[in-house]
Amino acid sequence: MRLFKLIVTLFASIAITSAASAAEVKMAKANWDTGYFQAEIYKQALEKMGHTVTEPKAIKPSVFYVAAAAGDLDLWVNGWFSTHDGYLKESKGKVKAVGYVMKKGGLQGYLVDKKSADKYGIKSVMDIKKNAKAWDSNGDGKADMVACPPGWGCEKQITKHFAELGLGDFINPVKADYSASMADVVAKYKNGKPVLFYTWTPNWTVGALKLGQDVVWIEVPYSGSKKVAVANATKSKINMGFGADDIRPAANADFLKANKDIAKMLKKASIPLADIAAQNMKMNAGEKSERAIKKHAAAWIKANQSTFDSWLK
Repeated sequence: MRLFKLIVTLFASIAITSAASAAEVKMAKANWDTGYFQAEIYKQALEKMGHTVTEPKAIKPSVFYVAAAAGDLDLWVNGWFSTHDGYLKESKGKVKAVGYVMKKGGLQGYLVDKKSADKYGIKSVMDIKKNAKAWDSNGDGKADMVACPPGWGCEKQITKHFAELGLGDFINPVKADYSASMADVVAKYKNGKPVLFYTWTPNWTVGALKLGQDVVWIEVPYSGSKKVAVANATKSKINMGFGADDIRPAANADFLKANKDIAKMLKKASIPLADIAAQNMKMNAGEKSERAIKKHAAAWIKANQSTFDSWLK
C-alpha cells in the first residue's frame, strides 16, 4: 500500500512539473508573406518541446511590439534589426531580441529595371528625377515606386529618405499591399515597362526579377549609411540607404525569464538564407496557402532533422 502511494505521488509530481514547464505561447508573425516559413518552423519547434502555441496572426511591426510589451503577445521571429531598434527602445526593456534566424541576411534597398538604368544612365535614386515620367502610372508626372505599407519599419526609413533627399518632388511612394503591388510590378516588367521598387532579401521578388539581369540596386545618397560593396548594383560600391539587418526573434522579456527553455531554443535556432529564398520562390510559383507553408516547414525539418533536434536539447 505504501509503495502504491509512493508511485502515485511520484507520477503526480512528474505531471505537475511537466505542466509547469509547458507554456501556452501567444505567437505572432509578420504581415509580409516572406516571413511565414520561418515562423512556422519555430512554431513546430515550440510544439515539439511540449508547448501549446496559438496559431500566429499576421500583424505589422508597430502592432506587435506594443502588444508584446503589454504581454498580449509573447514572441515572433520576424524582427529586423537595426530597422526595428526603435520599437525595442519604445518598449523600455519589455521586449528583447534573442537569437538569430539569420545574421546580416536582410539586405534592403531600391531597384530599377536594368534596361532603364542603362538607357537613362541611372546610378542613384536621384537620377530618376530627369526621367520620372517613364515610371509614371497615374499621370501625375511623378515616378511610381512600390514602397512599404504603413506600420512597417522600412516605412520609417523610406520617409527619412524622402524628407532628406526631397524624393517626394519626383517620386510617388506606393504604400498599398506589398505582395499585390509587387505582382503588378512583375506584370509590368514582363510587358516591357520600366519598374521601380523597394525590396529586401530574402524575398521572392528578386527571384521573379533576377538581380543583375532584370533589375539592379541603385544608390541612395542618404547620410545615415555608408557605401558598401554590393553585387548586382549600378556601382561596385553603393550607399543602400538601409543597413544589412539581422533577422531575429523578439519576445516579451518576462516571458523569456519564465520560459528559459524557450529562450535557449531561440538562441540556438537559425535558418540558412538560401533555404528561405528557395521556399519564397515556391510561394511565388503558387504554393502560398497556409497548408502549403506548413508542408514546406515540415519538409525542411525532415531534411534538417539533426539540426532541428539540436535546437530542442
